[in-house]
Amino acid sequence: MRLFAAVLPPDEVVHELASEVAELKKLPGADGLRWTGRPGWHFTLAFYGEVEDDLVPELSERLERAAHRTPAFPLALRGGGQFGRGRALWAGAEGDLVTLGLLADRTEAAARKAGVPMGEHHRYKAHLTVARSRYGVNVRAYVDALAGFGSRTWTVDELVLVRSNLPKSGVPAEQPRYEAVARWRLGGAG
Repeated sequence: MRLFAAVLPPDEVVHELASEVAELKKLPGADGLRWTGRPGWHFTLAFYGEVEDDLVPELSERLERAAHRTPAFPLALRGGGQFGRGRALWAGAEGDLVTLGLLADRTEAAARKAGVPMGEHHRYKAHLTVARSRYGVNVRAYVDALAGFGSRTWTVDELVLVRSNLPKSGVPAEQPRYEAVARWRLGGAG
C-alpha cells in the first residue's frame, strides 16, 4: 500500500485555508493549476511510497515509539511558497518547527529501521501543498497573496499514518483519496 506519515491540521484551520484558497482561485490563471482538495491538506513528514504489507506492522510499531518520544507542539499555517519553478504551490508553517522537523526525522528513521526503502535523505521543509502544475508556471502572484495568510495556532498532538489511493478513473483533475490507517498520540498529549 502507498503510505506516508503526516500531521493533519484540525477542521477549523482547514476551514481558514479553504477560504484563502477560494481567494487564490480568483486570480488570473488559476484554472491552469490543479488545486488540492481539503482531504489532501496535510504536512507530509515522510513519504514511504509502496510499502510491502509484511513491513506495515513493524513500521507502525516504530512510528508509535516515535510519536511517544515527541512532545505535543504548537503549529500554524503561515505564508507560502513554491517548489520546482511553479510545479507546487504551498502554504508554510510557523510555530515549533524544530519539533516538527524532529518528528519528520523520526518518522523517516522508523521506516528505515523497519526495512522500508527510503532513498536519499532530504532536509525537511514544512509545507502543505495547495496546488500543482505539470509544467512550471509563474506562481508569483499566488505566493505574494499567501504572504499575508496565517491561520490560528493549534497543538499538534498526534502522528498519522496515511494511505494514499491514487485515482484510477482517468478523469482529469481527479484527486487521490486519503485514508488514516493509524493514529498515535504524541508524548505529553492528554
